[in-house]
Amino acid sequence: MSNELNIDAVARLARLKLTDAEKQKLAPQLAKIVDYIDLLGELDTAGVEPTAHVFPVQNVFREDEPVKNFPETDYLSLAPKPDKGHYEVPKIIG
Repeated sequence: MSNELNIDAVARLARLKLTDAEKQKLAPQLAKIVDYIDLLGELDTAGVEPTAHVFPVQNVFREDEPVKNFPETDYLSLAPKPDKGHYEVPKIIG
């Protein structure tokens, strides 16, 4: 696959419109990136577990525990403009 084809494919995926001059400038940069990725592919990763994160990830959230809720009227009494059992908010759709 030629560098120009790679640049066109990357630009399309990134939704970029590149001029021919920009493509010429990016060609050597893209070639360096592809060469580096190829170099990484030569590493011996046998016995290395695939990971999504460098550090172990664990759930840090507390367990959900049901609590007694306030009556709806108490919440509505805190609203600036309650209207017929609902919150009145400014109109945002024209």
